[in-house]
Amino acid sequence: MSNVRILLVEDQPLFRGAVAALLAGQPGMEVVGEAGNGLAGVELAQALQPDLVIMDVEMPVMNGVEAVRLIREQVMDVKVIMLTVSEADEHVFDAIRNGAHGYLLKNLRPDQLFDMIHAVLRNETPISPAVAGRLISDLQQRGGQRATVPREGTGPPITPRELEILRLVAGGLSNKEIGKRLSITEGTVKNHIHNALEKLHMENRIQAAAYIVRMGLGRPDL
Repeated sequence: MSNVRILLVEDQPLFRGAVAALLAGQPGMEVVGEAGNGLAGVELAQALQPDLVIMDVEMPVMNGVEAVRLIREQVMDVKVIMLTVSEADEHVFDAIRNGAHGYLLKNLRPDQLFDMIHAVLRNETPISPAVAGRLISDLQQRGGQRATVPREGTGPPITPRELEILRLVAGGLSNKEIGKRLSITEGTVKNHIHNALEKLHMENRIQAAAYIVRMGLGRPDL
């Protein structure tokens, strides 16, 4: 199996170098390029065609929100993880809307970063729990989920197990973390989420998380 080819886009050289060194020591991961601003990141993404881009939000020349939109438009099948220093970052919603596959705080541990990378490669949408709360709030205020929320009485109801899992998704947990908490396999978690999204006529876990909170179905204490 070939290595996951990763492009780092971060304007702080020290932090970028630290992340590059961490990734270089991970089996199956290869840092193929580094950029110090969003525009350079877009250009390198086009030239290198990486599998994954890990990108800061606040950068000179072009910020990460605009860069993720251009990268997702121009590079087929690339995954993008955004990094931010604060869960209060006002760009959370816009970055996800522009195609980011994950949104993480920079204070996460190395093992958490590796887990999140693997989650993205499994087509999950990892979001730090603190960021998840902000994103859900933004979605509620902007009404971004209204088009995908089914009318009452349409489609089959979600099961108690599916609701339990969606509540954990709303808490920002990955499939792996949910499986561990409920003592079930990641594959089973993935199937439950897929079935719930089908029933709710939704496209991704972020919309489902916002729906759970908006409907007063709650989030677990994490």
